[in-house]
Amino acid sequence: MDRRKFLKLAAISATLAGGVPGFFNREVKAKAYTPPPGALTARRWGMAIDIKKCWEHPECNDCIKACHYIHNVPHIPDRKREVKWIWKDEFEHVFPDKPNEFNNILLAHKPFLLLCNHCEHPPCVRVCPTQATFKREDGIVMMDYHRCIGCRFCMAACPFGARSFNWVDPRPYIEHFNPEFPTRMKGVVEKCLFCYERLEKGQIPACVEACKHKALIFGDLEDENSEISRLLRSRFSIRRKAELGTGPSVFYLIG
Repeated sequence: MDRRKFLKLAAISATLAGGVPGFFNREVKAKAYTPPPGALTARRWGMAIDIKKCWEHPECNDCIKACHYIHNVPHIPDRKREVKWIWKDEFEHVFPDKPNEFNNILLAHKPFLLLCNHCEHPPCVRVCPTQATFKREDGIVMMDYHRCIGCRFCMAACPFGARSFNWVDPRPYIEHFNPEFPTRMKGVVEKCLFCYERLEKGQIPACVEACKHKALIFGDLEDENSEISRLLRSRFSIRRKAELGTGPSVFYLIG
C-alpha cells in the first residue's frame, strides 16, 4: 500500500470513528505564520476586482496567463478534467442567487473573474481530514500538496467551485514550465494561494502585477488606510454567496 492510500484509509477510519457530524462541525483555527524578513504582511489579505475595468477590456486575460504560468497550472482541453486557479464566468453562474430583472439587464452574460475566495470561515478547512488545507493567520487558505490524499471533501464543501482535482498527471499539460514553483501529481487538489510565495519575497500576487488596467487591488482588509479598504468604503461592492457566512475575502466593485 502506497503512502497516499495509507493516509486516505487512515483518514476515513478516523472520520468514521469520530462520527461524521462532529467531524464537520469542528472549529477552524488559523495556523500561526511567521513571515520572513522583507515579506509583505497583513492582518487579513483580500482582493477587490474592479469589474467595470475588466469589462472595458474583455479580450484581456493577462492575469490568468500570469497566474497559470507562474504556478505551473496545466492546460487540459477536457473541461471535465481541467485545472484552473483563476478564470472567467458569466454573472448568471457566478451569482446564481442574485438575478432579478434589473441585474439581468445590467449584468446578464457579463464576465466575472473567479478565484479562491480565501474565506474568513473556510468550510474546506473544516472538512479536510489530513489538514492538507489550512488557514493562516493572515487569512490565506493554503494547500499542502504532500498531505492531500485526494478525498475531495474540500471540493464538496467549497460553495464556490474554487478547487480543481488532478484526475490525470498534470505535468504533460504544462505548456511553459516554471522551475521556481512545484508541480502537482495525479490525485491532488489545488487552487489559488494568493501568491503566498511571492508575498514572502515582498512581491504582490502575479495576477495583480500583470493587470495593466489596474482592475485588481490586493491589500490588507483590516488596515483602514490600505487602498482596498478605501475602495470598499467608497465603492459599491458585492461578494459571492455572502449569505452563507463563509466571509469571502474577494470583492467585486460594480458601483
